[in-house]
Amino acid sequence: MEPGSDDFLPPPECPVFEPTWAEFRDPLGYIAKIRPIAEKSGICKIRPPVDWQPPFAVEVDNFRFTPRIQRLNELEAQTRVKLNYLDQIAKFWEIQGSSLKIPNVERRILDLYGLSKIVMEEGGYEAICKDRRWARVAQRLNYPPGKNIGSLLRSHYERIIYPYEMFQSGANLVQCNTHPFDNEEKDKEYKPHSIPLRQSVQPSKFSSYSRRAKRLQPDIDSYVCRICSRGDEDDKLLLCDGCDDNYHIFCLIPPLLEIPRGVWRCPKCIMEECKRPPEAFGFEQATQEYTLQSFGEMADSFKTDYFNMPVHMVPTELVEKEFWRLVSSIEEDVTVEYGADIHSKEFGSGFPVSNSKGNLSPEEEEYATSGWNLNVMPVLDQSVLCHINADISGMKIPWLYVGMVFSAFCWHIEDHWSYSINYLHWGEPKTWYGVPSLAAEQLEEVMKRLTPELFDSQPDLLHQLVTLMNPNTLMSHGVPVVRTNQCAGEFVITFPRAYHSGFNQGYNFAEAVNFCTADWLPAGRQCIEHYRRLRRYCVFSHEELICKMAAFPEKLDLNLAVAVHKEMFIMVQEERRLRKALLEKGITEAEREAFELLPDDERQCMKCKTTCFLSALACYDCPDGLVCLSHINDLCKCSSSRQYLRYRYTLDELPAMLHKLKIRAESFDTWANKVRVALEVEDGRKRSFEELRALESEARERRFPNSDLLQRLRNCLNEAEACVSQVLGLVSGQEARIETPQLTLTELRVLLEQMGSLPCAMHQIGDVKDVLEQVEAYQIEAREALASLPPSVGLLRSLLEKGQQLGVEVPEAHQLQQQVEQARWLDEVKQALAPSAQRGSLVIMQGLLVTGAKIASSPSVDKARAELQELLTIAERWEEKAHFCLEARQKHPPSTLEAIIREAENIPVHLPNIQALKDALAKAHAWIADVDEIQNGDHYPCLDDLEGLVAIGRDLPVGLEELRQLELQVLTAHSWREKASKTFLKKNSCYALLEVLCPCTDAGSDTSKRSRWIEKELGLYRSDTELLGLSAQDLRDPGSVIVAFKEGEQKEKEGILQLRRTNSAKPSPLASSTAVSSATSICVCGQVPAGVGALQCDLCQDWFHGQCVSVPRLFSSSRPSSTSSPLLAWWEWNTKFLCPLCMRSRRPRLETILALLVALQRLPVRLPEGEALQCLTERAIVWQGRARQALASEDVTALLGQLAELRQQLQDVSRLEEPLTYPSTPACDPHREGSGNDMPKVPGLLPNVDSMATHGKIAPVQGSDLEVLSSLLPQLTGPVLNLPEATRAPLEELMLEGDLLEVTLDENHSIWQLLQAGQPPDIERIRTLLELEKPEHQGNRTRGRALEKRRRRRQQKIDLGRKSKEELQSKKARNSDIKPDEGQEEEFEEETDSENIFLTSTEHSPILKGNQNSFQQNDSGSVASFPSLTPLLHQPYPQREEL
Repeated sequence: MEPGSDDFLPPPECPVFEPTWAEFRDPLGYIAKIRPIAEKSGICKIRPPVDWQPPFAVEVDNFRFTPRIQRLNELEAQTRVKLNYLDQIAKFWEIQGSSLKIPNVERRILDLYGLSKIVMEEGGYEAICKDRRWARVAQRLNYPPGKNIGSLLRSHYERIIYPYEMFQSGANLVQCNTHPFDNEEKDKEYKPHSIPLRQSVQPSKFSSYSRRAKRLQPDIDSYVCRICSRGDEDDKLLLCDGCDDNYHIFCLIPPLLEIPRGVWRCPKCIMEECKRPPEAFGFEQATQEYTLQSFGEMADSFKTDYFNMPVHMVPTELVEKEFWRLVSSIEEDVTVEYGADIHSKEFGSGFPVSNSKGNLSPEEEEYATSGWNLNVMPVLDQSVLCHINADISGMKIPWLYVGMVFSAFCWHIEDHWSYSINYLHWGEPKTWYGVPSLAAEQLEEVMKRLTPELFDSQPDLLHQLVTLMNPNTLMSHGVPVVRTNQCAGEFVITFPRAYHSGFNQGYNFAEAVNFCTADWLPAGRQCIEHYRRLRRYCVFSHEELICKMAAFPEKLDLNLAVAVHKEMFIMVQEERRLRKALLEKGITEAEREAFELLPDDERQCMKCKTTCFLSALACYDCPDGLVCLSHINDLCKCSSSRQYLRYRYTLDELPAMLHKLKIRAESFDTWANKVRVALEVEDGRKRSFEELRALESEARERRFPNSDLLQRLRNCLNEAEACVSQVLGLVSGQEARIETPQLTLTELRVLLEQMGSLPCAMHQIGDVKDVLEQVEAYQIEAREALASLPPSVGLLRSLLEKGQQLGVEVPEAHQLQQQVEQARWLDEVKQALAPSAQRGSLVIMQGLLVTGAKIASSPSVDKARAELQELLTIAERWEEKAHFCLEARQKHPPSTLEAIIREAENIPVHLPNIQALKDALAKAHAWIADVDEIQNGDHYPCLDDLEGLVAIGRDLPVGLEELRQLELQVLTAHSWREKASKTFLKKNSCYALLEVLCPCTDAGSDTSKRSRWIEKELGLYRSDTELLGLSAQDLRDPGSVIVAFKEGEQKEKEGILQLRRTNSAKPSPLASSTAVSSATSICVCGQVPAGVGALQCDLCQDWFHGQCVSVPRLFSSSRPSSTSSPLLAWWEWNTKFLCPLCMRSRRPRLETILALLVALQRLPVRLPEGEALQCLTERAIVWQGRARQALASEDVTALLGQLAELRQQLQDVSRLEEPLTYPSTPACDPHREGSGNDMPKVPGLLPNVDSMATHGKIAPVQGSDLEVLSSLLPQLTGPVLNLPEATRAPLEELMLEGDLLEVTLDENHSIWQLLQAGQPPDIERIRTLLELEKPEHQGNRTRGRALEKRRRRRQQKIDLGRKSKEELQSKKARNSDIKPDEGQEEEFEEETDSENIFLTSTEHSPILKGNQNSFQQNDSGSVASFPSLTPLLHQPYPQREEL
């Protein structure tokens, strides 16, 4: 049969068993239980319980192994025969100087071995040619008829096989074509497998037939041809590479035209090489060492590449068919590697193993001692191998197996025909095939018949685990085969002499070991006889094992003792027969020998290789050898008198050992007879409990098997113990007067009857009879008490207590219990409903009703139950009403709740919801009182108090009218606070509103101020009033707030002066020195500001990075208008810089703040922020008055006049060259190009007007606005005013106090311009501001043009729409003649004016626009307008007065 991938049919599945946990606890017992079923298949699979999952204990990092190499098509027996045959033909043709090329016939490779075999079976080449039977040959090779394939096969046979067959028969190759493959280009060249060269058994030196040319040696003078015996024509002599003989190329048959290349052998060497027997086949070891990880990567990569899909997606059926296709293929050489027979003792078992270190976890310890642990199973008490001292690797010590896809284990049976068990720890499945032991010889016969060539050279081939045969082939010859897929976590068990094989589906890790049970002993003995016939070495001595177990029979399991006794008896009989034959031969000398102390190789039979133990025959003259008594004639040729017997035991000692085994084996029968007599009471005498317990202990100590008789004995003992326990509990309960589980009267009588029927004498039976008599007397007394009317409760209770002490449940006691419970319940109801009693809760009443439902019915009980039910119904109704009031969304007014509570007071039950309603109503009254107290007080309430009241009122389940008013007040206060926050606070400000309105009392500490600012930026600091040192209670007192504010003003001023002195002493970042000291300025970013781009705060004098803070915009202030100053009035440029630590708010104008104060006076709520805002406004107005007074002084007025004249002169100059001077002018007028020379000069201000004019001509063309400003910087000069120190000092002090205010005032700006004009221009600051403004200006110009275009289009649409609307309105007005309500318009205008009176912006600097007189007029007007607002600031805030 030639199986292919499509032809393979999977054999039937083997049995699969799933033990329960109880069955799983006894491994060998469970295997013995399933043996009758599983043994018929040879192998079986066991799935452990789901929870049994042993941890993998191999040290993965240290696990290194060298696998075997497996070439798949060399494993299959029939394929290997074909490969050996092809190697022989290839060798033959290679020696002839040609390479073997196998032809293709009908699109498949020609089976040369099958063709040769069929030709021989059909009678040979000549007979087939004579009878013209080549078509039959083609038919037998499964070729289709009718295509003249027979002639083609004859041609191939004549060309390739026939010369080889003739050469094998010894005929001369007269007509042999030495180059038969030269014209067969399409045929596939065959590469020899050279199987013997790669095996562990090394081939001989003649097996090498590689092409190595051996030419004529120049150092040899003369040679003689072996055919013609002449030495002439040296250049035509050819030297054989095998035997060094010489031949003329023209003397050979057939003659050669030239000396061939490569290796050449003469006809004699060819004959020897081709007839050489094949070497023994075995696996070769790989050269690469692997770890588990590297082997797994290689295995998965191989499988993925081979099947072109992920490893876990390849079906097992596909792998199975492909495996059997590959092993049968001659063309495809697939090689895999298999880590097989790895010693667990060296590399570590996959199971946890107990050792002296004791470092296992409890879970690992459980699996380390489990019988299913493969390290434990071989040495269990029921296992035979536990009596072998030696650690036999693979049998007692597990072997490990690391597989990859297609790696295989070939057909074999276990050593000594033992059991084997295999556990797959993890990985892909392992496919198994099994044959039962009954078909073992049939399998051997089929394989020998199909591949006799392999068994001729290797008779014990099946014991070498190197040969496979397709299961379909075996099944076609009648061999029963089963299969299974072993998945991870499953066991596979093979039974004695069951052939098995298989392969791995992929990367996996398995572990296997042998074990032997009592039923194996006969098979083990038969295996030794089988080994003796095959002359195969034994792993251990079977006789030694039997004798060792027989020497200590008391340690044997009973079943094992019986089996050992049978084997020992057969062994003793055979030993007697053999020793008798030895005496008959005349050998009388004997010598005792402790064979177990000798190494196995020193006590093996020279003939059959059996390991001797009981006896052996040796010779004094030939001390190196011995034989078993079955081969006494094969020892040596010496005389019998020189031969002697070496024995372990005498024939008298062996029966004694046998007798001990018999006693152990028959001890069970003796014991069973005693138990049977005791249980059946055959002799009429009941045994005591102690005697029966002794029999059960004997069975346990002698390890008798679990039988029905033993189970009956245990059941009897259990019954007796249960009866004794019941009696003791009954009697002890009566004596100690304690409550114990009571027996019924029936159970008591059954107990008495049971104790009498037991085969065990029990003296406690008298106690049971006494208890029964007491119970019967109690029954009579109870019946009399129940019959009396009316019943006495006291008598009933005393009888009930007496019955409970009996320990037996009497029927009359139940009736007594019912009457007592009725009386007790009625008394509880009476007490609960009594008017003088404390009201019981609803739960208590419900409990009484539930209890009443459980007691027996009677007229009084039914009446009390009805009354209680009615009361509960009414109470629950009122509870529902109260619950509805408490949980309803629509809250009820207090009057409604008071009515509900009054009506519920009449119910004599404590109602939780009614009580909760009372509590809520009381809280509501208290809340209303608090609201009245706050509302009727002398001062407006604080916002915190109102918010607290609102939160409490919202939680109350009572409808409160005052709550809505409070909520409206709180909402209004929050709205004012939000409006004030938007007015003062910057976007994403880290300050609270109250902090901004209050003075900064710690301004003098740069470190604390900066750290607090950083903490606020990070969200780590939250404080409103800590700066002023005010507590929450202080905030409620307006006087405290005003006093603290005044004190804070002084602290703020002192602190900022100290801070200015400290910061002024710090080195300037613009200086050349860059050394960092402890007094160096630190920017808000945490870095030291250095070099160009650093700005100094005008208030605190500290330095900052220009990119890290908001800076003033020069460009927006440099645009000219009809009223503004020219560009060169640098003292009016916006160069004033306040750092974010000094300028904490938006600093709104005073008019805006006054509008907030007006809105504040309308609030009926007090806010700390409002009081702080009043203090701030008062402080600002006071400062404004001082500033105006200073500006109105005679000296300052003169200075202001000088500035006005300078501005006027600059305006005159700018009118002459307006297109050249202003950077916003689009282009220069070419007709006015020379007018710059006529520009008048301003003394002391513009020393080089010509250069400025020249620049003015070019600047608008060359650069942007910022570039023009930059070009003007060198021309700025100053100071432009002579500011005396007496005038400067007061102004600087006012400037300092004004900068501390979080309010924008025009006087502040005026003072700042005067101070600027009285000092040289700060060129460095102006340059820094210009550099900082350039990047933003470049982006704004592009965006500005686009915005301007959109604005113009939008304005056009608006104008068009407005025009249309006005036309439409005028038409409507003409048609209707209706005028708008003048009163409404006036009222609207008045409201608008009143709201915006303080929001209207004044001109930026009205003081500097006119002369001194105009200033005085403006000043008087301003002062005159503020007295009307002063009462708002000085009016006591908490008092209730109308504005």
